[in-house]
Amino acid sequence: MTDDRLALVHGLIHLAAFLQANPDVPTPRRAVIHYFAEHADDDQMRAQIDTIVGLLGSTADPDGGHYTTSVRFGPVEYRAVAILSDARARHAAHDSYRDCITPDTN
Repeated sequence: MTDDRLALVHGLIHLAAFLQANPDVPTPRRAVIHYFAEHADDDQMRAQIDTIVGLLGSTADPDGGHYTTSVRFGPVEYRAVAILSDARARHAAHDSYRDCITPDTN
């Protein structure tokens, strides 16, 4: 087990123990842990998600420029995501307008 993985697992365990011991601390109704595929070409990123599909026993979902899979544990979800090139290009185009317009706040 890698140090990062071990740290995440221990952090989740400690968070769960903390929340159980402190019932007055508010919690969200659900939580999602995201894993993002390593950047590569679309076929390689889909292959990464397909490998996770096999490990989870889930199915892949081509979701609007994202290729995803997930498994739920009650209100907690582990979701693996590949953001494919078309979605990255759309986001970059949209983001290119950032700071080009300053709204009048008067």
